[in-house]
Amino acid sequence: MTIREDLASWVTSVAVERWPDIPNATAVPSTDTLAFGNDGKRAEVTILYADISGSTKMVDEVADTRAAEYYKAFLHCASALVRRHGGDIQAYDGDRVMGVFIGAGHADNAVGAALELNNCVQDLINPIFARIYSDHQPIRFTVGIDSGVCLAVKVGVRAVGELAWIGPAANYAAKLNSFPGLDGDFPIRVTAETFQRLTFSSLYGSQNELIWDGPYADFPSRAHYRTLFHRRLA
Repeated sequence: MTIREDLASWVTSVAVERWPDIPNATAVPSTDTLAFGNDGKRAEVTILYADISGSTKMVDEVADTRAAEYYKAFLHCASALVRRHGGDIQAYDGDRVMGVFIGAGHADNAVGAALELNNCVQDLINPIFARIYSDHQPIRFTVGIDSGVCLAVKVGVRAVGELAWIGPAANYAAKLNSFPGLDGDFPIRVTAETFQRLTFSSLYGSQNELIWDGPYADFPSRAHYRTLFHRRLA
């Protein structure tokens, strides 16, 4: 069988195979328990994307080893904070990480990770690099967060499969993460779907002040809220 015939056969099988009843998940599914065919699980989740702003300019201006240090520092800290707040790391893409939060308080948990990441970048990552490199330019970042029901499916090829999350929350979190004109301003952005799920501790600061601005209607199909607030790491 040629590669063309092999691929055509596989695509056809996906197109004609009937989906079984799709169960609801209470935890992030494993690739070991899902098949490559029409198989999946649905879940109410909050999805977070975090990445470095201006990374293309960065790699044009600094040595690749310096850029690698920035990438490694940011992605390590972002991933550690996602996990600290109960999220699962689902993907890395260059300078970007995707986290999925599921279960009780999933929206609060995602926002908690984002607020601590803001503090981490401001008070840890940038000051440390500034002490080491006299020409350090502060790293800036963005986070996009959305909530809703997504379908988790297994994609890829044998031995290198991973989960893909199908649903508006995955797409809008990614788009809000890189929404034009906002890079560096209001680094944390959440959709109204996430905002309405937040409890008091995620909505207000230590002086009981609302930490969010919005809603803004300039993002296609999703009103969103923005914040500059950061929550200090213990």
